[in-house]
Amino acid sequence: MKPIIAPSILAADFANLQTEIELLNQSAADWIHCDIMDGRFVPNISFGLPVLQAVHKHARKPLDVHLMIADPQLYIEQFQKAGANSITVHYEACPHLHRVIEQIKNVDCKAGVALNPHTPVALLEDIINDVDLVLIMSVNPGFGGQKFIPHTYTKVAALRELIQSKNAHALIEVDGGVNEETAPLLLEQGANVLVAGSFVFQASDPLQTIANLQNIAS
Repeated sequence: MKPIIAPSILAADFANLQTEIELLNQSAADWIHCDIMDGRFVPNISFGLPVLQAVHKHARKPLDVHLMIADPQLYIEQFQKAGANSITVHYEACPHLHRVIEQIKNVDCKAGVALNPHTPVALLEDIINDVDLVLIMSVNPGFGGQKFIPHTYTKVAALRELIQSKNAHALIEVDGGVNEETAPLLLEQGANVLVAGSFVFQASDPLQTIANLQNIAS
């Protein structure tokens, strides 16, 4: 089964964002990954609702929205209205995670939970059957182009084991340092969705790079 490829527009050229989105429309990418950062939960600010609305206007692929923000429960409906197809919140930002997951589902979006590199997958045991995807951060969130954390392979394998033991159906998404070297190993451990930012947008041929990632498991 081919992996789902979700290029992250965090690494796109924002001066030519419409062109970058149209490139992804023409590509083999399955989703468009949108990293929302607030400067509170993570030490960086990316973009918010107006930019997401602009992306949605031109996108022909589902928008995979990753909220790296404090108090995400305050903005779920707004992000859905801005064009999100799936909304992922951080375990670390949600003391009432089950309630937030229900909020996301109530606006007809797929619901995801993200884990920072230091957060063990065992903490998802009581909610794994309620989420549509789990996003494993393979770098510390906040900035693109960081070095991949090798422990991620073990973490993905542990998550796959948890999903299977609970007869759950969550997809495993990995974000950070995904390239031609890390992608095959991540897929071997059970990853389903690969997020790639700098690797795609800084490539000499982004379209071919996306196609190569998607065909890695063939």
